[in-house]
Amino acid sequence: MDSDLFSRRRAERFSQLLDEADGGRRHHVRSRADDQLAPLVTVSKRLRSGRPEVEVDAGFRTGLRAMLVATAEREGIGAATVENAGTASGRATAGASTKGSFLPAVTARRARARGAVLVGVAAGAIALSGISAASENAVPGDALYGMKRSTERAQLALASSDISRGQLFLDFARTRLGEAATMRGDRPAFTAVLDDMDADTRQGVRLLTTTAAQRAESAGLDAVNAFLTGQRRELAGLLGTVTRAERDRTHRSIALLDAIRKRSDGLRAAIACDLPPSGSDALGPVPDVCPADR
Repeated sequence: MDSDLFSRRRAERFSQLLDEADGGRRHHVRSRADDQLAPLVTVSKRLRSGRPEVEVDAGFRTGLRAMLVATAEREGIGAATVENAGTASGRATAGASTKGSFLPAVTARRARARGAVLVGVAAGAIALSGISAASENAVPGDALYGMKRSTERAQLALASSDISRGQLFLDFARTRLGEAATMRGDRPAFTAVLDDMDADTRQGVRLLTTTAAQRAESAGLDAVNAFLTGQRRELAGLLGTVTRAERDRTHRSIALLDAIRKRSDGLRAAIACDLPPSGSDALGPVPDVCPADR
């Protein structure tokens, strides 16, 4: 299975989705990559429909332009395919010469697909720069909060591996905790943000623990444990600043972190004794107990 987000086939599909979003002809097909590409299409539409008053850093603008130009040159985007038919006197007809100066249909489609790659790269880069800068401090209820969450989904779509996606989910869980601190006193909003935080935590942990078990390596578990240490400390610090109902909800998130710590330690021990998992659940692989510990 091709895991490269911008393989030729996916790039062509991305180009189709962008056309459809702009009101172009609908393509009555569906690709398995549509769910991954949809966030990028959403970001592209929002970038065109509403621009926040943010000045993109001049250095970033220059660097992005240089990167896109270099990519265009490397991929041959915009370059016509010209037949090398020798001297002008050796050409059969002027018509044949003119025909050779245009891109063949297949080459044109490939150039369009490569152009879609550049659109994706540019959309992702812009979303993570000026647009992201405008929305990074947004909280639920703010006008730019939807853009903030769309940017996160775009980051996930651009991630190259389960480890990268897992770490992104844990980063988002940290972000949700920061948002929860601003929602104190608003119980429904506070609870909703912690629910999202716990969901991001489970997603990230599942990806990292699954990778660790599959590879029999503890690097993913190290990332999980580093997250747990900082996140639990921040949650504990929140307990003294919230209402009783909010404190009860916060304890549920702390209990989840404690359960993850137990799972991580169990998987680390199982990897050390070369013992495969006995099953899987919302937190990833369920470790069996090493024979020496029974």
